[in-house]
Amino acid sequence: MQWTLIPVWPAMAFAVIPYPVINAVAFHVGPFPIRWYALSYIGGLGLGWLYAWVLIRNDRLWGHMPRPQPQSIADLVLYLALGVVIGGRLGQVIFYQPEYFFAHPLEIFEPWLGGMSFHGGLIGAALAIWYFGRESRVPLLTIADIVAATAPIGIFLVRIANFINEEQWGRPSDVPWAMVFPDVDSQPRHPSQLYEAGLEGLLLFLVVWLFVRSGAFKRPGIVTGVFCVGYAVTRIISEFFREPDPQLERLSYGLTMGMVLSIPLLLAGVALLFYVLRLRRERLDGRAVDAP
Repeated sequence: MQWTLIPVWPAMAFAVIPYPVINAVAFHVGPFPIRWYALSYIGGLGLGWLYAWVLIRNDRLWGHMPRPQPQSIADLVLYLALGVVIGGRLGQVIFYQPEYFFAHPLEIFEPWLGGMSFHGGLIGAALAIWYFGRESRVPLLTIADIVAATAPIGIFLVRIANFINEEQWGRPSDVPWAMVFPDVDSQPRHPSQLYEAGLEGLLLFLVVWLFVRSGAFKRPGIVTGVFCVGYAVTRIISEFFREPDPQLERLSYGLTMGMVLSIPLLLAGVALLFYVLRLRRERLDGRAVDAP
């Protein structure tokens, strides 16, 4: 890979990694462009579907806990797709750009151009989980655990698509791996999209997988709580490197909208873990009292 010298301050220069310019359109189907951003959502749902199917069929992970039938996962994926896309788009409209979209309402229906809120998509996914749980009569926390185990796959792919789209770029930096995003400006910046892909995607997937492998599905809510805490923490860390939009995302005291929206998720994850672990301890104590 070629390195380029970029002057930043007088009499000072450092090496940066060239940004690999990638066409945002992956290919065309006739006159219709298929974008990497759309493919990231499709790939996340498809790979998540396959991974969930594998997890559900592994009896060792579940013990005697009730779980959905493998064939019903198709319905869950459909509900999640609707919830994530609709919720993510509405989250972007409500949380970040209400004035813009109210002035351009037709663009609300063009999510493939970019502009999706994770926290809005999370609310949509929660509604999808609730609806599927009511239809399948499987405990809500069990379904949430399955979704939480698969969610980092989609997060990873979407962050890579953000990188390809040159959106959600990082703050100016002089680190050796800084990049100049041609469609942004000439300043070397953190490739914060890749940081998020690594933290919110790969690292979070590995942490959640370790809990799943250790039998966390047998205690419904553990995987969901770990995911909520893990995502909130990694997102807050990533926000220190991502350049916030001064009008939409930058708040007072160095905070960003992403940080603020992650705090309730962090608290909810901690509360859920506390509830599940306390409930388990009470059950174990009750068995000890009942024992002869």
